[in-house]
Amino acid sequence: MTTHEFYMKRCIELAKNGLGTTYPNPLVGSVIVHNDKIIGEGWHKKAGEPHAEVNAVNSVKDKSLLKEATIYVSLEPCSHFGKTPPCCDLIIAHEIPNVVIGTVDPFAKVAGNGIKRLVESGKNVTVGILEDECNELNKRFFTFHQKQRPYIILKWAETADGFIAPVSKEEKAPVWITNQYSRQVVHKWRTEEQAILVGTNTVLNDNPKLDAREFSGNNPIRVVLDKSGKVSKNFNVKDNSQKTIFITESEKYTSTENCNYENTIFDVNLVRSICDILYKNNIQSIIIEGGTKTLQTFIDANLWDEARVFRGKKIFQNGIIAPIISGNPVARFDIINDELKIFKQL
Repeated sequence: MTTHEFYMKRCIELAKNGLGTTYPNPLVGSVIVHNDKIIGEGWHKKAGEPHAEVNAVNSVKDKSLLKEATIYVSLEPCSHFGKTPPCCDLIIAHEIPNVVIGTVDPFAKVAGNGIKRLVESGKNVTVGILEDECNELNKRFFTFHQKQRPYIILKWAETADGFIAPVSKEEKAPVWITNQYSRQVVHKWRTEEQAILVGTNTVLNDNPKLDAREFSGNNPIRVVLDKSGKVSKNFNVKDNSQKTIFITESEKYTSTENCNYENTIFDVNLVRSICDILYKNNIQSIIIEGGTKTLQTFIDANLWDEARVFRGKKIFQNGIIAPIISGNPVARFDIINDELKIFKQL
């Protein structure tokens, strides 16, 4: 590992602290080095608050060292005025001579302009250090800006014999296939992504809350497919506890502050329409949690980026068959007696 890669790896580690709190901004980490010693570091914590470079500079006790330092940043410094001033101006103002950048920002208002500004000001700029890792860090942000849709994560739990749910049950509550630790992992994921989506049958059968009550963090925006308006006000998804978007063909509803309705036609283009609605609502990432019909629709449309599949030890013998996904998992994990497999689009 080169010196540049070592410090860029630290930038990535710092940036991950902001997962789930920086939307709609990207995850960014920054390290400032003087004579092979880290003298400052920071990460972007929340939209509207200082960027990673600002936090890194502010953490340096002796600002005179900046004129002889190198600043590492996982994503190209911004060059435009948003909710905060351009980070390029900060670097230039402090006369930091060397800038090492992980990857170029695809956001139209940046997209190489930050690098251009720094080069024109006489800085020694290096780009593309741990570029793949830096791109992976911001897969949500990049997918949103490059593909005009959110980063889509499919998630389900299936029994040892391949079922996602029993044929029937006595009450509107989930039938747990996985253990409590796997469920806590899922709630952690919910704090990291911007939204969570389920179909009508999942709401009618399980009455889920779709929150992150088993882990500390933000609750996701709930997205519910409700073609004909079957979800009544008695269900948890209509409790106004968190922002919820209902995608429906029905026009009998009026949006309120925490309950929005989006109309579309439930035809062969439904998944693309859902993606367009999510993009319009500035949702950069979403977990699709069920049921089988909804998950399989996304799989068949080839509109997904990652699938996280739990397999428990329970056996149903019959029931609702789990979604079918092709390809081999890129990773496997054991969570006590549960197995977690991760699939990614190639």
